[in-house]
Amino acid sequence: MHQFEVQTIWDGFALGGHQIAFTNSAAWMVLAVVALVAFMSMGLKGALVPARGQMMVESATRFIDNMLSANVGPEGKRYVPYVFSLFMFILFANILGLLPLGVVGIHPFTFTSHFTITGVLAIMSFSIVLIVGFWRHGLHFFSLFVPHGTPLWLMWLIPVIELVSFMVRPFSLGLRLFVAMTAGHVLLKVLAGFVINAGNAGIATGVLVGGPSFLLMIGISALELLVAGIQAYVFALLTSLYINDAVNLH
Repeated sequence: MHQFEVQTIWDGFALGGHQIAFTNSAAWMVLAVVALVAFMSMGLKGALVPARGQMMVESATRFIDNMLSANVGPEGKRYVPYVFSLFMFILFANILGLLPLGVVGIHPFTFTSHFTITGVLAIMSFSIVLIVGFWRHGLHFFSLFVPHGTPLWLMWLIPVIELVSFMVRPFSLGLRLFVAMTAGHVLLKVLAGFVINAGNAGIATGVLVGGPSFLLMIGISALELLVAGIQAYVFALLTSLYINDAVNLH
């Protein structure tokens, strides 16, 4: 599990008795932001006949805009910048962690495989939902926990269930991404161990065990690329659905 170990690159400074250090996790977050800024810069030209880079940026923006319009309605446009940034940041983080940079001596670090990171992203989305909900509806926001048509004899139970379900949202949102990325990387590491150990055990073992394991690694790597995109989409989709609850009280 050393591939998930947070290692200090620069000791940093002390603040309030705590050491603030620059770690490999922070380094890859910075790299993800730099890559995202470089990607977005391709769409700033605003050419009438867009190049490939501009088309990619416009397509990604339109994708998130359509998702929010479908789930939130016309008011969803004001949340496009946040959801788009969230989606692209997670997508770039997941993909960067899958790059085969180990062949040149660089070991990628998938920081979305740490619940501290995914949890903070989930808390950010949950905070926006609470702020928007109380800002727009005041105390009427609590009506979200009483679904329409709830029988009077269940009024003591349904709001409690709805409240617990609502409070679990940030935990499940962060946990889903964390588990998906961790499981995929662990599986790839196990298969890589099979390949290396089988190769060291001899030609026959290398062919019979290492060969199928290597082919399976290729398939799992392709699947992980798909999972990287799906998990970013699911995180953004659930965020838009939660925002819809805050805006429309559905």
